[in-house]
Amino acid sequence: MAVIGMACKFPGAADPDQLWEILQTGRDATSETPAERYDANALYSESPEPGTIASRRAGYLDSIAEFDAGFFGMSPTEATDLDPQQRLLLMTAWEALEDAGRPPESLAGGDTGVYVGNTRGDFLERQLQQGLDHVTASQLNNFRALLPARLSWQLDLRGPSVLIDTACSSSLAAVHQAVQAIRTREVPLALVAGVNLALRPDVAVMMTRAGNLAHDGRSKFADADADGFAPSDGVGVVVLKPLAAARADGDRIRAMIQGSAVGSNGHTGESLLAPSVEGQIHVLRKAYEDAGVEPSEVDFVEAHGSGSPMLDQVEFAALGKVVGEGRPAERPCYIGSVKTNIGYAEAAGSIAGLIKTVMCLEHRRIPPNLHLKTPSPQIAWDDLPLAVPGALREIPDRGRPALAGVTGQGASCLNAHVVLREGEPAVSDRAQEDDSDRQTYVLPLSARTPAALQALADAYAAYLMPGGAGSVLALRDICHSAATRRQHHPYRMAVTGSTHEEIANVLRHGETGAVIPPRALSDAAEQYRSGQPVDWDALFGTGCVFVPLPSYPWQMQRYWPGEHDHGTGGHAAEGDDLATVLLGEHARASSKYRDSSLLSEIGIDSLARIEIIAKLAQEHHYEVDPEELAALHTVGQLRGYLRQLEAQTV
Repeated sequence: MAVIGMACKFPGAADPDQLWEILQTGRDATSETPAERYDANALYSESPEPGTIASRRAGYLDSIAEFDAGFFGMSPTEATDLDPQQRLLLMTAWEALEDAGRPPESLAGGDTGVYVGNTRGDFLERQLQQGLDHVTASQLNNFRALLPARLSWQLDLRGPSVLIDTACSSSLAAVHQAVQAIRTREVPLALVAGVNLALRPDVAVMMTRAGNLAHDGRSKFADADADGFAPSDGVGVVVLKPLAAARADGDRIRAMIQGSAVGSNGHTGESLLAPSVEGQIHVLRKAYEDAGVEPSEVDFVEAHGSGSPMLDQVEFAALGKVVGEGRPAERPCYIGSVKTNIGYAEAAGSIAGLIKTVMCLEHRRIPPNLHLKTPSPQIAWDDLPLAVPGALREIPDRGRPALAGVTGQGASCLNAHVVLREGEPAVSDRAQEDDSDRQTYVLPLSARTPAALQALADAYAAYLMPGGAGSVLALRDICHSAATRRQHHPYRMAVTGSTHEEIANVLRHGETGAVIPPRALSDAAEQYRSGQPVDWDALFGTGCVFVPLPSYPWQMQRYWPGEHDHGTGGHAAEGDDLATVLLGEHARASSKYRDSSLLSEIGIDSLARIEIIAKLAQEHHYEVDPEELAALHTVGQLRGYLRQLEAQTV
């Protein structure tokens, strides 16, 4: 199974590259609790008193209220009412598909599966806690089961769309389920995700009462001072595909999943919530048997790594029994935990570990584990051929692809383990291009708004200039990837050039190169700009390699209940009639409508009609017959109906 694409947002990291930078430099990305979440100072107590929390610190995402509603065709009201977990998942999944070179439109109508690990529904619960009079129809959109459903609906993906909740092993259990679905040919491709946003203090209070919340908000995995759970936000998405299909399609194979397993502790633990060495050993052995890999050959294991003294001890015992068996003492298996850098992202924690591990294999490096000052005396270090790296280490070359494992454990007693092998990256090298016979290429770019298109052009200019990620890649591969591996949007530009710097200067300053492009290229550029189809394969020929490109530049605005900072959408301008105001709030952000436009086509569905009825009653004291509103089909009919209401009131 090939991992062909990844994207993520974790504390301090907006993408996998930024996460890797945090990891390899040994940074702690946790921070003080933002006031917009809850008042941590008011709840904090050094002693575990009822209703208090033991830490003011955790791992947080910035700007969780921000979203590109227009890109996804949402009205300001719909975006404001939507759980930010869904919003983050939409954007991150799009980025993962871009990273995979799979334009979403190419998957529409097919059997792509969506598997999402999640345990929290804090946004909906916060709304419902305001009282029954604050319950609205729009809150139907925020049931947790709609996290995968929203993604499937938005991209028209018709395979399984499943929420997996096994507590903190949820996203790795989702990976296992997706792998099985691909193996049985139920789906040809899968999007697998974990998402977690902690908006309420409830879990922190509960963990404080249980004595399991880290007092300093840091996960101190395997350390003598480890004192428990350090919660965090996060969303991660990976794109999985059969290895043979990925090779045939020229995909970038970032890593390979050799095997996986899940299993319950059953009655092997002392209690329902107690970790079990026997249960973990059982799953580890199943995973390596499924992978056809000798556990003693594994180079690195990304542990569950919670930083709880009891959990750490049990995990080391299980790993020592399986991956340590038959391993020479001079060749220890390195064990790490991403939670020491970003905190414990609950249902998204194990997808964070998977993304970290893919990058370890790509870079053939193991990053340092943080907060390990004194090794825990509860772990039998002298008896275990295991080691926790305190500094960045190279994965030694043993004449084979590097191997790694990823573990996830849940309070549900569901253990999961995935076995990964180093990928097969295709090589795109600028040095291979013959400078003595430079060719001219066309670079097509597109976006959904003019502002986004300009931002994308700026991003490509930086990418192409010396020091940019694209400066070392073949220009032909870059242009071909942009043409064939990205979805094309209404606002477009196409520039030509024979060097990276030449195209970058056109993008940045509008400068034209000294070389006049061949007629075929200039014709293709004009066709693309005018929205006509272009035969890119005929233009570029064969042998091109897919390479990573800049991601879509989201045009973010803030959407949060009780706030009204969404630009002009949803705000009444002087002279606007009531219909214009209501449609500004509830019609899709991308809608351009006339009186003849069908309400259904601009996003006025049954839920929007219910919300319109509620608004008319609460703010204007109009009594609206739902059947009368349901009988209206066009914007003009709605406008006329509302004028009648206003006239009757006068």
